[in-house]
Amino acid sequence: MSELVPGGNLPLPDGPLTLRVPGPFDVSALITGESGKVGGDGDFVFYNQPDAPGVRLRGDTLTVEPGRLRTGAQRVTLAVTGDEPGTPLGRLPASTLHVTDRLGRTVARFAPPRPQTETLLLLAEMYRRGTGWKLRAVGQGYADGLAGLARDFGVDVVEDRRPAPAPRPTIPTQRTAAAPPRPSAAALPDPDGLLGLVNSARAEAGRPPVAPDARLASAALAHATAMAGAGHLATEGADGVSLHQRVGRTGFAYVTVGEHLVSGPRTPTEFVEYCLRAEDARRTLLDPAFTHAGLAYVRGPRDGDTYWTALWARPLTPAELTRTRSEVVDLTNRERVRAGLRPLAVDPHLATAAQAYSTDMATRDFYSHTSPEGTQPWDRAAAAGSRRRSIGENIACGQRSAAEVVDGWMNSPGHRANILKPDFTHIGTGFAGGGRAGTYWTQLFGA
Repeated sequence: MSELVPGGNLPLPDGPLTLRVPGPFDVSALITGESGKVGGDGDFVFYNQPDAPGVRLRGDTLTVEPGRLRTGAQRVTLAVTGDEPGTPLGRLPASTLHVTDRLGRTVARFAPPRPQTETLLLLAEMYRRGTGWKLRAVGQGYADGLAGLARDFGVDVVEDRRPAPAPRPTIPTQRTAAAPPRPSAAALPDPDGLLGLVNSARAEAGRPPVAPDARLASAALAHATAMAGAGHLATEGADGVSLHQRVGRTGFAYVTVGEHLVSGPRTPTEFVEYCLRAEDARRTLLDPAFTHAGLAYVRGPRDGDTYWTALWARPLTPAELTRTRSEVVDLTNRERVRAGLRPLAVDPHLATAAQAYSTDMATRDFYSHTSPEGTQPWDRAAAAGSRRRSIGENIACGQRSAAEVVDGWMNSPGHRANILKPDFTHIGTGFAGGGRAGTYWTQLFGA
């Protein structure tokens, strides 16, 4: 695997390639010819137009098949913006590009310097060279976002001035009317009244309502379908894809997530009644931390049972990420003070390394103190700029809150020893949602 730097390039293998940018981002691509301009409507791939010949966008993942690109295509340019329009990228987690081949093998990784006030990052480009294709790392920011990039590539931008609010600006391509915006959560249908039943139960318990989210609903339907086809409940389908990975593929980034996997109830009323009877299921359904939901059920073709998947989540925002990481530090220092030790100060270099490692574990679906490339905690700390003479690391996965993860570490002798080591003076923390386990946590300690 190649770690690219801005301006770096490498030859690409034949066949389809997957380009993924995990996190709270919208991915888009522009297909251009020799002129460097788009050739028409089909050359701009984004959330409202996710398909073009040889290019497909699904959530945070772009699949490019060079052999199927339209005639004359010479370049595919990849860009990212925040999933909330106009958000400066400096407020979001670092965007990292992961490129894999048709067999799922990692080809390249590019972690550009984080922009500050820019709202779009031109991340990389695939370009034809002779009979083959190469990848170039770019890392160029645009202050006026997707609209500015689109204009530079020859797209006529017309703002959508309809009075109805849309969660993202609509940027139509050449010769087209304004593309319809994504539906807002409140506008999504609830044909069976399932969400209404859920929110009624939450209201009776004094909990705020949850709003429907199309991405969570899509992941829930995919997982319910997989369970119905297999004829049994499971967190991972026969295709090897876990429930949390299905959520990640839709582009929904979360700070906390919960689920119900149930078979038996035949109607929405029976499903909600079942969840309210079982203690753990009731706690999840009524959890005030959740703000969004995706619900689906499918009848099994083999046994005729009904298989239910309910996803509950709270979206990841820069503020939520900051709050979660700070809470881990506060709870850790509370344990140190209780043990008569001085609290740890936050080290920005350790924090950068810890956050990058949590994101890497979630993105590449591994869990180890040793990365797939063989780097150790002290290697990652040094690469982030730390000059601490002594480094320790705690990692965890699957916990749904800062309190849960710190409690787990304190109940593990090795992790507890790191938290309560008198020599340590500084700390950095990281959190990421996704991967097979759902959540990934990192603490880096330094002295």
